[in-house]
Amino acid sequence: MSARTAAPPQARLALLGTGTVGSAVWARLAGWDGTPLGQQFRLVHAANSRCAVSNPNGLPWNGHTLLMQQSPQASSLEAVDVALAGDGVRIVIDATASAQVTDRHAHWLARGIHVVTACKLGQGTGLPRWHAIQSGRKVGGTTYGDSATVGAGLPLLRSIRALRDGGDRIHAIAGVLSGSLAWLFNRYDGMRPFSGFVREAHAAGYTEPDPRDDLSGEDVRRKLLILARAAGEALDEAGVQVASLVPPALANASKDALDAALPTLDAALRDQFAQAHREGAKLRFIARMQAGGLATVGLEALAADHPLAAGSGTDNRVAIWSDRYADQPLLIQGPGAGAAVTAAAMLDDALEIAAKAARRCT
Repeated sequence: MSARTAAPPQARLALLGTGTVGSAVWARLAGWDGTPLGQQFRLVHAANSRCAVSNPNGLPWNGHTLLMQQSPQASSLEAVDVALAGDGVRIVIDATASAQVTDRHAHWLARGIHVVTACKLGQGTGLPRWHAIQSGRKVGGTTYGDSATVGAGLPLLRSIRALRDGGDRIHAIAGVLSGSLAWLFNRYDGMRPFSGFVREAHAAGYTEPDPRDDLSGEDVRRKLLILARAAGEALDEAGVQVASLVPPALANASKDALDAALPTLDAALRDQFAQAHREGAKLRFIARMQAGGLATVGLEALAADHPLAAGSGTDNRVAIWSDRYADQPLLIQGPGAGAAVTAAAMLDDALEIAAKAARRCT
């Protein structure tokens, strides 16, 4: 076989995080074992906050829980650099919610290592970190796979970037950006306590590990910042006004006292639901961004036939106004939470990176 037609080398993967999402990534890889999709990758390193395991020849894609339990290697971020040293396509799949890991993203990107992540801390917090990631990507000629950071892989970021690449200006974005809050307000009936629905959503894995990250609007703020920056707005955290659902008693509760403090949510939300119901409206937690103007996050009472009031389950529903969608916005809707869809989105980004490398080899 000539060099021109030789199969490209496998992309080497380092998987960070073996919790709900990381385990779903590993399970999806295991489902690809022996298939053309699976043949594109070799998992050479896996780690969580406690331990790590590496093998340059590849780790098995089945039995990862036992493999991690038997690992003699302590976890460190430096070990990722060692495991991915050398040439070829190298990808870090960050399935953590760790600021420490996120701070390493720019470092890896600048050194030719692609990063795929569902963590919103990289592009959805302070502008300096966002600038560092963009700079690292340019220096290293690498890709920052962020499809899973907003909408769990819905084509939101891809659509915004495609519009801008086609010369469109983004005028405004509005929508339901939290799958967990969508689920909560699609289910909440004003009869049963809201806190009970929060417990259900947490048990189902729809919320962040600490559901206050969702209820405070902080998770939505990060997602809106990611979308706004993709749309060309250099928006900082302070530029988003957030109306939190979390009362002081819940905000100040320790993690051990969190569950007992959840009922402090109930009275205010029951009153808001009753008011909306009397007006024939529906409660939805909405993020809004106007180019060059105000950005807000908070609970709104929308008319029952409002485009953003539709949807079910964990659906995100987002409207995008641009030059070509000036009068009637582009609407994108689909599941916005869940480990399986998040893992699929992350691996879609990894597949796209591998495909680009393969095209360069032909």
